[in-house]
Amino acid sequence: MSMPSAATTLRFLALLAAVAALLAAADDGMTHLHLYIHETVAGANATTALLTGGGNASFGSVGAIDDELREGSDPTSQYLGRAEGVLVQADLGSPAASCTILTLAFTEGDYSGSTLVVYGRVDLGPDGVAAVERAVVGGTGRFRRARGYSLTTKFIGNTMPSTVVFEMDLYVMIGG
Repeated sequence: MSMPSAATTLRFLALLAAVAALLAAADDGMTHLHLYIHETVAGANATTALLTGGGNASFGSVGAIDDELREGSDPTSQYLGRAEGVLVQADLGSPAASCTILTLAFTEGDYSGSTLVVYGRVDLGPDGVAAVERAVVGGTGRFRRARGYSLTTKFIGNTMPSTVVFEMDLYVMIGG
């Protein structure tokens, strides 16, 4: 078995360097955030409200949320801010689906004073646990001109009876 020539080895190393540079450039500016949205669905401190429509969500129903953003699924984990938004049931075929616009307003932690805006369709599926992908369409402060996407799932674990917790991963490009 013969050894590769020096020229072949140099070409291979140059190719590896080019691939590494491309991968680094593709990841330039990407920020990954992992957080939890704590939504209180009942009681005097409910953070969600049906504004129009019947007692159940139906086509045309409008709701509002003002949920807690936290670092973890535990209600005592680091508080980060609020998830504030509007939901509109706009799918005749799926009463559980809604169009959402959500502002993540950071008041604590590394991103204090900044916001991210997430927009898109939410349908957790018939079992209520499907992953939901939405677009990150902007932001303020450290997230000015942000774009990207978010993945949200219902957290399955020990939570308080009147609280629903959602796990959210955000992949955000900033600037440019």
